[in-house]
Amino acid sequence: MKSALRQLLAIFVVLIAVSGRAHAHAFLDHADPAVGGKVAHTAGQVRIWFSENLEAAFSSIKVLDSAKHEVQQGKAQLDKANRALLAVTIPALPAGTYKVVWRAVSTDTHITNGDFTFTVAP
Repeated sequence: MKSALRQLLAIFVVLIAVSGRAHAHAFLDHADPAVGGKVAHTAGQVRIWFSENLEAAFSSIKVLDSAKHEVQQGKAQLDKANRALLAVTIPALPAGTYKVVWRAVSTDTHITNGDFTFTVAP
């Protein structure tokens, strides 16, 4: 009986440890413009909210036009009030599809990256 209880306890501890590690990465939560979204005009920024706080020095956003030219202005910045929000300034963009490429380094140094598109269609 004690042996079975110890095994259950050991399994429980392992599951909690693995579960905790799975949430330690900063994954994309939502974005503005929305992932795969269509907007009539750009609001001057691409903003991405992540599931974890980020390290500003190692996290980035690039916005590419259809010719793969970068259109963002400057480097991405963390929001001072919300360290899980990364934003980059963009100019008014002409109609077209744009690709957002992001890299996020969480405060515990885990790295995630990804991309998504949005369309400007006035």
